[in-house]
Amino acid sequence: MSPVDVCCLLFICVLVCCWELAGCYASGKVTKVCGSMEPHHRGTVETTPSPYSLETNTTTFSPTDRIQVILSGTSYFKGFLIEARDAADQSSSSAVGTFTLTNPQRTQLLTCNKHQGSAVSHTGDVSQREVVVTWTAPTNASSQVQFFVTVVVHYSKFWVKLPGPIIYQHGVPPLPPQSDSTPPPVHTSTASILPGPFTTAGCGQTKSCMSDPPGCDPTKDPHCFFLSMLTDGPDKTSVVFELSGPAEGYVSFALSWDTWMGNDDVYMCVKDGARVSVSAAFVSGQTHPEDESQSALSSVSWQLADGVIQCRFRRPVKLANQEATRYDLDQEYFLFVASGYAEHGLVSKHSLQPLISTHRKVITGPPEVLTGSRSPIIMKMHGALMLVAWMLTGSVGTFIASFYKSDWPNHSLLGQRIWFQVHRGLMVLTVTLTVVGFCLPFFYRKGWSKHAGVHPYLGCCVLALSLIQPIMAVIRPSPDSSRRYIFNWAHWGVGSVTEIIAVAAMFLGTSQSSLLLPQPLATHILIGYVTWLASFRVLLLVHKYLYIKNSLVSDDTLGILCDQSLQGSLNSFIKSLLLSVVALGNAGLLLALLSFIAEI
Repeated sequence: MSPVDVCCLLFICVLVCCWELAGCYASGKVTKVCGSMEPHHRGTVETTPSPYSLETNTTTFSPTDRIQVILSGTSYFKGFLIEARDAADQSSSSAVGTFTLTNPQRTQLLTCNKHQGSAVSHTGDVSQREVVVTWTAPTNASSQVQFFVTVVVHYSKFWVKLPGPIIYQHGVPPLPPQSDSTPPPVHTSTASILPGPFTTAGCGQTKSCMSDPPGCDPTKDPHCFFLSMLTDGPDKTSVVFELSGPAEGYVSFALSWDTWMGNDDVYMCVKDGARVSVSAAFVSGQTHPEDESQSALSSVSWQLADGVIQCRFRRPVKLANQEATRYDLDQEYFLFVASGYAEHGLVSKHSLQPLISTHRKVITGPPEVLTGSRSPIIMKMHGALMLVAWMLTGSVGTFIASFYKSDWPNHSLLGQRIWFQVHRGLMVLTVTLTVVGFCLPFFYRKGWSKHAGVHPYLGCCVLALSLIQPIMAVIRPSPDSSRRYIFNWAHWGVGSVTEIIAVAAMFLGTSQSSLLLPQPLATHILIGYVTWLASFRVLLLVHKYLYIKNSLVSDDTLGILCDQSLQGSLNSFIKSLLLSVVALGNAGLLLALLSFIAEI
């Protein structure tokens, strides 16, 4: 395989890495709650009179009849679940009959109890005031069928299993009227208001703590994220958790077997109006929390003050009725702390990269002060490789090509001029570091990052242009070719544009949530780097101009110079000294940023 083929194959492989994989999420797929018809949402079931009702176009039916069912209300709703059940057996949770859709864009059929089409739900969060579907009676229909509906206005406001009309087979007398059904009881813990903020007293002695920034005090620092764990109760059978942090909507922590999001036992403190809802949930992947519950939590208290959410609760080390999604607290886990926005109790993706403990911790183990990081190792490697590539090897390599082609004319390295070999070696190393560094975020994210802004697009441009450069170099015409000037200008132009885009990507990269460097210090260092490099470029351009001007003097002027070779040697020494200063300055600024990466 020729060098051109290798470069082209590598270029195509990288473009495949850039391709964003499509995914979908089907809203309204609520088959898990077909029996209870109760959403796994935070909050309590509404007990006020519902503004929504179910109606049918008939009160009697025969098997296989098609009956129109209408859900309507005086206000808008976003979600719903409609089922038909045997009215004669109030204990039955099985749906009967099948539905047919009249508006497939906003409604969808569900399979409950392996009975396809036995329920209807929404397809998205579009607000609507009326839903019309058709129900078909089964051939073995019971004598009485009643329709039920659950209606969701928003995440924390919903009515569960509202009773609808009862229809009867022909000849069956109607049941006597019954009083309105009482909403099913929802078990919630009674929460109280915290008397004051949490404190770091006892951290490492009586309780385990983790904070961000490290060592911050939640009583004094409103930007402090704080988590503590205290084994308590008779025979150390329960753990008291304290969680605090600045957030617009929620703060949460999770128990995880590894440092990747997924299959985690999550505990959330969510702002809902003027109160805080505390609940446990499970995260199966990079999705919304599932199976929210408050049944395992007790002694719940909370506080809202100055944009800071604080909550405290107690949880048994082992649960009597062990839920698969609740982990035993006598095992060791990585700890995650996250925060973000919430609306009506519905949490959104965390606004910052989660704080992850540096090692596993046995929750009931000896007290210790834990350390954590918001930047995964793989993302630190990405940042370090890219900075090395474009603050050191790439910038020095292009610097040599711009100003040192005429230097060291009497010396060679491996059969080529020194400047060319050094330039080529540095740029090959730059491309290699760029390719490796570029792939790392895709391995970490398992795809394209939708929340990184322009930074990944600039990265794709840098990579593509970096790969174009060696391809052009392989197919360049010979030095004496009449088309050589085309290559020279193209090579210089693509290299200059690549370096500019790389610098822009570095500026944006220092503020990414997965590699958030100290601001504004990191930005000031990059500004210093650009100023430093630009100053030496201007200096050498002026030197180059003056040198050429002096070289064009008349032969008479040349004749009076005492020693031309001595002047050339002095010029070469000064330029070599400037190159060393540039490289050392770049390395110093680079080390400052690398030290930030190592510390976060």
